[in-house]
Amino acid sequence: MASTMLRFTGVDQAYPSKRAADARADDFLEIARPYLIAKAEEQASRCSQCGVPFCQVHCPLHNNIPDWLRLTAEGRLEEAYEASAATSSMPEICGRICPQDRLCEGNCVIEPGFGAVTIGSVEKFITDTAWDNGWVKPLRVGRSRGQSVGIVGAGPAGLTAAEMLRGKGYDVAVYDRHDRAGGLLTYGIPGFKLEKDIVARRVDRLAAAGIVFHLGFEVGRDASLDDLRAKHDAVLIATGVYAARELTAPGADAAEIVPALDFLFASNRRGFGETVAGLDASGRHVVVVGGGDTAMDCVRTAVRQGAKSVKCLYRRDRDNMPGSPREVAHAEEEGVEFVWLSAPAAFKSSGGVGDTVTGVHIQRMRLGPADASGRRTPEADPHAVEHIPADLVIKALGYDAEDLPKNFAAPDLAVTRWGTLRLDHMAMMTNLPGVFAAGDIVRGASLVVWAIRDGRDVASAMHGWLTTKVAAVRVAA
Repeated sequence: MASTMLRFTGVDQAYPSKRAADARADDFLEIARPYLIAKAEEQASRCSQCGVPFCQVHCPLHNNIPDWLRLTAEGRLEEAYEASAATSSMPEICGRICPQDRLCEGNCVIEPGFGAVTIGSVEKFITDTAWDNGWVKPLRVGRSRGQSVGIVGAGPAGLTAAEMLRGKGYDVAVYDRHDRAGGLLTYGIPGFKLEKDIVARRVDRLAAAGIVFHLGFEVGRDASLDDLRAKHDAVLIATGVYAARELTAPGADAAEIVPALDFLFASNRRGFGETVAGLDASGRHVVVVGGGDTAMDCVRTAVRQGAKSVKCLYRRDRDNMPGSPREVAHAEEEGVEFVWLSAPAAFKSSGGVGDTVTGVHIQRMRLGPADASGRRTPEADPHAVEHIPADLVIKALGYDAEDLPKNFAAPDLAVTRWGTLRLDHMAMMTNLPGVFAAGDIVRGASLVVWAIRDGRDVASAMHGWLTTKVAAVRVAA
């Protein structure tokens, strides 16, 4: 092992090369070029194979990262893929969109002084290589159990649970209100981070295994939750959270002040060849309010749509920004201007028909004492107010749960004070027997990798409950 690994002292950290900023700002293709095999093996060889792998500990899926890095360094790529796929249902997707700088790579023990192992890029490489070489096998379906499961939501949590339950022999039906499966992977994440054929081939693999997708299906409109409970032996709610948090500054109700997901959904639909009216940044002064990864997706999408200018307002400074530092750097390379320590104080509008936004009054901020989370609290600087033009404002302040008891015609479905579903967290079941929940609708807006973890865990919980249910029926008989 020593001859293959531990090369971080002699091999510099090297991420896959990026396309030039001016070239990539003209399209929605992924910005990173793929590793060559030799480069992937070389970068994997930097792993120190430490006794306590903090990369694995800080991965929500607890991926066997040192194992598949070693296998990659040794040129055993098919085995590396199998080790990666053993714990993750979407390794090539996580390799593209996980904030590795805050998770696995951010906790790599060689990072200080040497730079972390490029874990995400290697993960993406070995799984893309597996798809190219036919190593990704069809899903093995277990012997039929004569029980069915209905899953509401075709995002990462729902798809992961569907794969695991189908593998155990359950009949699985997935219901989603959109016309394509994938949830935010399909509609919320831009193609320059995740090209859509990457998602589609995962969905196709599940459909080929007999998982039935009911798309354009809205629970509460096409069927109530009780209807699904009567049809299936168990139901999983994995809808995610989509209710945009609102701006409170005066004038925030003006036209052309839009939620981030509306903007991103429209952009991705255009990428599928659909005609979508409005929600286009072309030739406009765009202001995005927020500092998370969704805000970064919006500013970078606006650049690609041909915006005249793109500014991002964030009330704290760069060091306290919740979004990925890599995404901020990509955005700056592409021409986005960040206005740190700033928040909208009011919105100016045309005052005519439609009352369209024309500008933003900016309140400059300063950082005060730390709050309970340890982050310094932003405070208004009363002597610093500016004005900038804007004819499209995108609010990327986060998302909350929709009113599922009302939407699903299920008034007895229990929710928390935040609107997320209330669970028995050991069983991962709601207060309604046989109705489980996972992903953002339980934990609030979070990362894709956590949704995958929740999908994996809830599938195990559902399998245990369904097995017990069958055993109880046999005893009663």
